[in-house]
Amino acid sequence: MDLDIIATVQNGYSDKLAIPRQSGIANELSKIIINKKYGCEEAFRGLEEYSHIWLIWGFSEIKRNTFRPTVRPPRLGGNKRVGVFATRSPYRPNPLGLSCVRLEKIEKENGSIVLYVRGADLLNGTPVYDIKPYVKFTDSKEDAVCSFADEFASFELDVHFECEAEPDLKKRLYDILKVDPRPAYHRDGRAYGISFDGYEVKYKKEDDKITVTDIKAIKTP
Repeated sequence: MDLDIIATVQNGYSDKLAIPRQSGIANELSKIIINKKYGCEEAFRGLEEYSHIWLIWGFSEIKRNTFRPTVRPPRLGGNKRVGVFATRSPYRPNPLGLSCVRLEKIEKENGSIVLYVRGADLLNGTPVYDIKPYVKFTDSKEDAVCSFADEFASFELDVHFECEAEPDLKKRLYDILKVDPRPAYHRDGRAYGISFDGYEVKYKKEDDKITVTDIKAIKTP
């Protein structure tokens, strides 16, 4: 099967450690910029009548080419192994991702169709292979059981700021940090840093609290 890239993601997630672990956790706005080959308005006629869409995309930064049948989910502390097909780990036989996002609007910019969405858990520059509408009566299962994921449905840490920043930036960082983006194998109290939307952000975790210690704009050459 040959897959064409139909769109590319544009947002502030320049660092994989800043990306929410699942779609819909953060409310960050992303652009889905449709490649001109597929950017005819007829192809998107009627999509504006849906509030949510599915994105099928690729883990473009994953370089591993060997199959490992088990992985260590971050929410299990990085210590317990489960089958790769029982997780949403990026390390899969085919590095494909699936995300449900809120569709805010569809516009035409510089000759390209652009979808504005919220809740994407995608790195800036991620390739998108397909777009499908979310259909509530089939895609939502109220009686679904979700293994260990159910235990963390309401997981959230306190986030405090020791440094100054614009209120909007603080809110966006809060959404990222409240779900603990640290690697599962790092649990020793060290200082951490992420790059997000042109800023270098330093933080630390103690007990159930994350403290942001420094926010600096990244200098461009």
